Amino acid sequence: MSIETTTQPHATGYLLLFRNSDWMSGLSDDETRQAIDKVKAWFDGLAATGKMVSAQPLMDEKVVISGKGGQSVTDGPFAEAKEVIGGYVLLSVDSMEEAVAIAKTNPLHDLGLTTEVRATASSCPHLYRHFSQMAEAVG
Repeated sequence: MSIETTTQPHATGYLLLFRNSDWMSGLSDDETRQAIDKVKAWFDGLAATGKMVSAQPLMDEKVVISGKGGQSVTDGPFAEAKEVIGGYVLLSVDSMEEAVAIAKTNPLHDLGLTTEVRATASSCPHLYRHFSQMAEAVG
């Protein structure tokens, strides 16, 4: 990401964020193996097409920092399992529609996983909007 504030941001990739890290609960060992085989094939297919830039599962341990000067530090995990982000895939594709189409093919959706698709940006869209509004107001 850049701190550039004069050039309109554009999408540089698409991030798939996976939620509901407890998708294995209630599955037999055989069902779990089958699910893992399916998702491994899904990841291998994305890698083979060159559309997957990177992917990683996330550890459960986390810290949230907030407040003025970063004074508030909260250790986790603390969210409901369905809200926890368990991993991500960064895609290099041409559009949000293509990223959504890929996300829909994840076989773990059948087991309760949810996916959020977000565009990554060339620069901060919030700063760009703010400085553009300031420039318009000045005239």
